[in-house]
Amino acid sequence: MPVMNAIRAGRLATAMLLGLTLPLAAQEGHHGGPERPQPTRPQGPEGRRLPPDSMTDQTVTLPDGRKLEFTATAGSLPLVDEGGKLQAEIGYIAFTRPADDGRERPITFAINGGPGAASAYLNIGAIGPWRLPIGKNSISPSQDVGLVPNDGTWLDFTDLVFIDPVGTGYSRAADGDAKKYWSVDTDASILAAVIARYLRVNGRMASPKFYVGESYGGFRGPLIAGKLQEEIGVGLSGMVLLSPVLDFAWLERPRTDPWSFVLRLPSLAATGLERSGQTPSQSALAPAEEYATGSYLADLLKGPGDADAVGRITDRLAGLTGLDRDFLRRQAGRPSSRGVQRELDKSAGRVTSLYDTGITGWDPDPDSLHSGFEDPQLTALQAPLTSAMLDLYARTLKWPVPNQRYELLNTAVNRGWTWGSGRQAPEVLSNLKGALSLDGKLRVLVAHGATDLVTPYFASKLELSQVPPYGGGRLGLSVYPGGHMFYFRSASRAALHQDAAALYSAAIADRQAVPTSR
Repeated sequence: MPVMNAIRAGRLATAMLLGLTLPLAAQEGHHGGPERPQPTRPQGPEGRRLPPDSMTDQTVTLPDGRKLEFTATAGSLPLVDEGGKLQAEIGYIAFTRPADDGRERPITFAINGGPGAASAYLNIGAIGPWRLPIGKNSISPSQDVGLVPNDGTWLDFTDLVFIDPVGTGYSRAADGDAKKYWSVDTDASILAAVIARYLRVNGRMASPKFYVGESYGGFRGPLIAGKLQEEIGVGLSGMVLLSPVLDFAWLERPRTDPWSFVLRLPSLAATGLERSGQTPSQSALAPAEEYATGSYLADLLKGPGDADAVGRITDRLAGLTGLDRDFLRRQAGRPSSRGVQRELDKSAGRVTSLYDTGITGWDPDPDSLHSGFEDPQLTALQAPLTSAMLDLYARTLKWPVPNQRYELLNTAVNRGWTWGSGRQAPEVLSNLKGALSLDGKLRVLVAHGATDLVTPYFASKLELSQVPPYGGGRLGLSVYPGGHMFYFRSASRAALHQDAAALYSAAIADRQAVPTSR
């Protein structure tokens, strides 16, 4: 999209109104529970295909014995233009609880990435009231899809609203032309408008407001924060960015560029630690980080034709990562991600996931020099997550959508995405710096899994080190055992819950503090 068209599209998105009606149905939300009559939808924009919103009363008993009672709302937000014509329907799920102390409860808006992913990953994987258990080392697409109470849910300290961008979940463009929503700037404007309208309609403008985004959803965070403040007039108290991309130029690099190997080396070292039975803690990863930006980078710059440099790299990488010396030598100390996937469990005929090197699957062609295979985590999760969400919508939330496909991971969105114009790759590190510098109370947590080769944690660590302190203590990085979706590991899910709760507590305390003159 040309620059001027992108600007115009962003302004149009901000000007759009969300012709939102309140939730319409109210039943007891437990499986098989009694249902109250379904009222008809009030007058709204013509052409809506999704059913009326459903509101249910729910209860979950957590593994520690705590009981959470809450209201669940499943439905859609109609996006209309200034003339009242329906443009799109945005699917969402909200979980809300009454405040214990009479104060406004925090509210968090959760969005996944891709672009093209629905919010199911964050919902039933990470922070919602229920979660889908998955295998620790291998994932079966045909596994049981029954949900269990989530011991790591954030519902104990914040209300949660999960939003699906156009083309994901049940969210659709009314005229079938979804591509006009699939660009960096317009996407952020639309999602900011959806968040703002939800706040207005539900009377939550006075609530402390937070954002959580995963992967490209993390990339969206600083953009949405800026749109909310500058175009709509809404300020966020905090953001939690899970496995984010902050600057695509750091990750999308050719093989001739040494920087990509520097960024991924600590994650390969974390893989080696796990495979030797150790925990990839900060102290355990420190030697790999120091080597990556020191002697490793210096030897990489000498080029693959320098035999002495390749020899030094090979010896050091073999010790740090556990990878075979011959493999590393053939790769000139520059192990490709695809090569690593086959090399780690080659003797067993298995391949590993780029998203979490701790998860493996069978290599369909182990005796072939080249093998094409689906990712053992990302692809294997698609069937159980989709089925679990369909069951959650239909049985628990009483919002079945029989005549529309649920899109967990829509590749058409990713392929059709407009990344902007010009020669510079998109980045949001400057947006993050702007948000932190402008608001002295905003707090941000960036969280990664140590064994993620898609968005390696070391990239964010080095990028965040380029952000000035702005008073200190408001920008943090946490690295947990696991990969891109580290929250599927119980210990990492618990650690994320603890770190997020601490951020919320500090942000709310800052918000309530009486301003003092400097």
